[in-house]
Amino acid sequence: MKSYDKDQPLYSDNHLLIIDKPAGIPTQTEGSVQTGIDHFAKEWVKQEMQKKGNVFLEPIHRLDKPVSGLVIFARTSKALSRMQEMMRAREIEKVYYTLVEGTLPQKKGNLEHYLVHDEYRARVVSSSTPDAKQAFLEYTVLESRESLCLVEVKLHTGRYHQIRAQFSAIGCPIVGDRKYGSQRFFREEAIALHHGKVSFIHPVKKEPIEVVRLPAF
Repeated sequence: MKSYDKDQPLYSDNHLLIIDKPAGIPTQTEGSVQTGIDHFAKEWVKQEMQKKGNVFLEPIHRLDKPVSGLVIFARTSKALSRMQEMMRAREIEKVYYTLVEGTLPQKKGNLEHYLVHDEYRARVVSSSTPDAKQAFLEYTVLESRESLCLVEVKLHTGRYHQIRAQFSAIGCPIVGDRKYGSQRFFREEAIALHHGKVSFIHPVKKEPIEVVRLPAF
């Protein structure tokens, strides 16, 4: 799917919009290269909320183009600044689901590496490498099948390509992720990585919010 389904928003109020981004489309429009999910989200707000003129809608975070799942947008500058502050304070819990090749060393575990951001990819390096940043996640194997593992991942840091690079580093690349060593095809313009759950305290209403959309793999 390369367009925005008007029935797709999973949460919407005057401050936030949460949608399920399909794989194969960027989070934000890249000039004239490709229309991002933000464009379709703005069109939805215009139609459903009967907004005229420009619509304020900014992503709190981004998903890589081949990754599917939940994207949180702020509908006001107040919500944007508060949510960005919550992201920095790690007060937004993000859970991913992925299908990886091979067998993980244990059913539950942590991965800790140091990453540098090269051009269009992340590289695992030693902690003493200049500009290296710590990357930490915890995982739980939900199911094993035919040399594949379905894994739940909780991020504790938000580094560029973190999940992709860390699982590749231990010999378990994400299915379909040729950039990080996968030998299997997943779907066109997609890898088997999905942002499926987000939990946080609403930046204005101060109510607990949890949105879940499980993957189709």
